[in-house]
Amino acid sequence: MNPYETDKLVAEYLLFHYGAPLEVLPWDFGPSSALNYPARCVSDCVDIAALPQKARALDMGCAVGRSSFELARHFAEVIGIDYSRRFTEVAATLARDGSVSYERTDEGALTTPLLASVPSDIERRRVCFEHGDAQALRESLGRFDVVLAANLIDRLVEPSRFLGRLPELVKGGGQLVITSPYTWLEDFTPRENWLGGFAAGESRRTTLDGLTAALSPHFDLVSTKDLPFLIREHARKFQWSVAQASIWRRK
Repeated sequence: MNPYETDKLVAEYLLFHYGAPLEVLPWDFGPSSALNYPARCVSDCVDIAALPQKARALDMGCAVGRSSFELARHFAEVIGIDYSRRFTEVAATLARDGSVSYERTDEGALTTPLLASVPSDIERRRVCFEHGDAQALRESLGRFDVVLAANLIDRLVEPSRFLGRLPELVKGGGQLVITSPYTWLEDFTPRENWLGGFAAGESRRTTLDGLTAALSPHFDLVSTKDLPFLIREHARKFQWSVAQASIWRRK
């Protein structure tokens, strides 16, 4: 079974996306700079001042939707797409109702009931969610002023298929934001399809090298940033990671 369809992962991602700081990290010695990652993928990476009127955004690999809603602060239309049907169903419920309840795992079978809520100042009607495959997107999506792909590429079987579609999806002068901790695993991506993280002859090929090779005919690399993030598994176990954000401009 796809782990991203399970109750466990749905709850973890609701906490990751919508949890208040103390709900996620009660320890004052913890990495608090890693909180609120889905919102920072937008606030730290998208050039809001460069957007046209009535801009469109695509949040590819949207999970349970927080980045999509954050994009709606600045975009007239946002489409969030994820391969997990459960994730998009929960995100659609949040768009409709504004909140959804879930159980945070604390220890063993002990849980705490929590409520995930979209910030009240966001116009939820601007956002829609759909189930889809980043490697086989529908042709009728149209073009976007911004495409965000957060923590996606190292979970695709063929990431190059997604990268190959991006020139059609991003308008001229538009922005592309790709974030990832580059955790390449053969459980998700056959090694021959990795974008980087391996030796090529006497050289080391990084994922940024692979992204540059794939994207540079159509995009200019504007900048890169380090974005820490924290996923809470239970009260005493956390995943602390540092994604690299690469920010691109369509030629």
